Order: sequence, then structure tokens, then C-alpha cells
Amino acid sequence: MTSYQETLTPNELVDELISETSSPNHIEVIENVISTLEQDNSAMVSHTPGGAYLWKFKYGSVEVFVQLTGSTDEDTITVWSVVLKLPAKNEPKLMRHLLELNCTSTFEARFGISENQVVVISSRTLAELSPGEISRIITIVATIADDNDEALVEEFGAA
Repeated sequence: MTSYQETLTPNELVDELISETSSPNHIEVIENVISTLEQDNSAMVSHTPGGAYLWKFKYGSVEVFVQLTGSTDEDTITVWSVVLKLPAKNEPKLMRHLLELNCTSTFEARFGISENQVVVISSRTLAELSPGEISRIITIVATIADDNDEALVEEFGAA
């Protein structure tokens, strides 16, 4: 009978043990971050048998979504929030404004268009993702969305 230790060199065994004990539990980290940001007990979560998760919570005047596609290094965390429904008034001016914001004030997030809505979004793989980075990505999207949604609706809302 071959034991686990006989199939790995000592260095490989140490590397694997370090990897197993040092990799963060992304689900716990996400839920802890959401619990510090969400308002009015608004946080909700759903998950699939395949290991994907989707959270939704209220932050200020916006709803924020956090999607985790799984737990491998190749899986992703995506955070987004809708800030304006399209069509909008003066869309060329809106697009220029969003590009300027993308260049000056969105950090790791960005404005984009998805399903006929302007969103603040950020996405990255889980490879080497730290708890601090998870907190940062969720906080940045929530804050930028909340800071900009009302002004965008006021200036560019419903055409």
C-alpha cells in the first residue's frame, strides 16, 4: 500500500501543507465583508451544487452583487452594482463622463454596460487573492456605485 507521504518529496509535502492551511476561505471572507457593509439586514445568498455563490446586499442607495464562481485559482470573484438604466439622456456625454471617471476615480473597478444598464464592476481570479483584496474589491464597487448613482440618474436618467 502506498502512503500519501511516499508519493511526495518532503518539499512538495511542505508546500502542499502550507497551501492547504494558508489559503483563505473566500466564502467566509466575503460574508464577513458583506456583514460590515450591508444595511437593514438586506444580505441574501444563493449557491449552486457546482460551488458557485451569489450574494446581494444593500449599500446606501444601491444594491451590490458579489458572484463567486467556485474555489479554484481559475475561478473568479465579480462584484457589480447598477447605477443607471439605459437608454439615458445625452448618451454621448454620459459615455465621455464614464470614461473620464474610469481614468481618474475607479481604482480596480470600472464603469461598464451590461444588460442595458450602467454598472460599476470589478472582477479577478482567485489565484493569490488575499482577504484584504476581497474586502477592497467589494468596498470599492459599493462605494463608487453609491457615490455616483444619484448624480448619474439626475443628469442622465431616463431618456
